[in-house]
Amino acid sequence: MEPALHDPRLLRQIANHPYPLLFATISGAHLYGFPSPDSDFDLRGAHLLPLRDLVGLTEGEETVEKSGIHDGLEIDLVTHDAKKFFGLLLKKNGYVLEQLLSPLVVHTTSEHDELKGLAPGCITRHHAHHYFGFAETQWKLFQKADPPHVKPLLYVYRVLLTGIHLMRTGRVEANLVHLNEEFHLPQIPDLIARKTGGPELGRLEAADLTFHAAEYERLRSVLQAAHEECHLPEAPSTAAALHDLLVRVRLNQLA
Repeated sequence: MEPALHDPRLLRQIANHPYPLLFATISGAHLYGFPSPDSDFDLRGAHLLPLRDLVGLTEGEETVEKSGIHDGLEIDLVTHDAKKFFGLLLKKNGYVLEQLLSPLVVHTTSEHDELKGLAPGCITRHHAHHYFGFAETQWKLFQKADPPHVKPLLYVYRVLLTGIHLMRTGRVEANLVHLNEEFHLPQIPDLIARKTGGPELGRLEAADLTFHAAEYERLRSVLQAAHEECHLPEAPSTAAALHDLLVRVRLNQLA
């Protein structure tokens, strides 16, 4: 179920943002390929603080966060100032890469296109650690629930498969449906059907735990092997280009 990217209610969130945006995309369950009817819209992006908030004593909002129901849509919005966002791209942060490269684009600019062109040079072998950590967090959430819920389990599978695919190909793919065209895990379609079918279907029997625990350990091992065997660089190659882009963006604010 693809969200309506030109829904006036989403566009109003862009228009009402306190700062100009370089881009805004949809992340979360819609990007991952398993939104439920009640899934919120995770809007993510990068904004530009005005120069007076950068050079004066009063600082602007480096990160803007807003959650709530707006025009009947539950929206979770998080954007970072360009300097912070560019800095995150140079770290082993899979979140910002997925947000930048999300095909679910609500607002874009020429700078967004330029950033997407630089994204491959931001990817390193150390991004595997992001996916190891995210998967472990979601696995613990899955284990805590009684009865166990499908949602964190789907996140576990999505994260591990994204990490493996990234280590093998150097490309970001966050959609679990697309990923499973490569990995062919027979449990994935059923889990997605449970998640998207409503809360009453989003729980698992305790008997399923043994199977999924074994799959979790197996896929962690696959990710570890892909990390060890990958030919991705140790460090990003785009720091200078991101610096130049940021300078140009700031100077354009003077025009």
